[in-house]
Amino acid sequence: MKLIRTKLPGCVVIEPAVFGDERGYFYEGWNAARFAEHGLPTQFVQHNVSRSQRGVLRGLHYQWPNSVQGKLVSVLEGEVYDVAVDIRQGSPTFGQHAAAILSAENKRHFWIPEGFAHGFLTLSESAVFTYLCTAPYDRASDNSLRWDDPQLAIDWPLAEASLSPKDAVAPLLADIPSERFPVYVAP
Repeated sequence: MKLIRTKLPGCVVIEPAVFGDERGYFYEGWNAARFAEHGLPTQFVQHNVSRSQRGVLRGLHYQWPNSVQGKLVSVLEGEVYDVAVDIRQGSPTFGQHAAAILSAENKRHFWIPEGFAHGFLTLSESAVFTYLCTAPYDRASDNSLRWDDPQLAIDWPLAEASLSPKDAVAPLLADIPSERFPVYVAP
């Protein structure tokens, strides 16, 4: 596997070694020993799968104060624009984001550590999105950040997005009290 570092320390794009021929292909989506060699997580407690139509934007979501999640995300069908935003109070990269195109074709994964908000926009007709989480989902800790916050300056590749009611009214970063974010711990 190959790691591609992003501008946010800890967020990495992972390209698996793909073996294929005219019959199809094979790759390891996750391997504890290989991930440990690169300092990536080796323990996941929940696996989620979602399907979305073109233009659906899910996010920017995060868990706080309980079940702060790290996520290993990938796409099984279709293509998405995937985004991670550093929301750790005190972080030198607070409010900055990293993005990656994830698709069934490129088979890339994106590791998003604990303390980041996450969202994705479906670029293909539909997409099947999968993610492994380091902590279980906790409805009481479910939070959102405004996807089109000018302070974040995310260049989403579609002009209009289809949002859930919750995401449509998510607050701007500047409107969330700092104590409502995870705390940055220097490495």
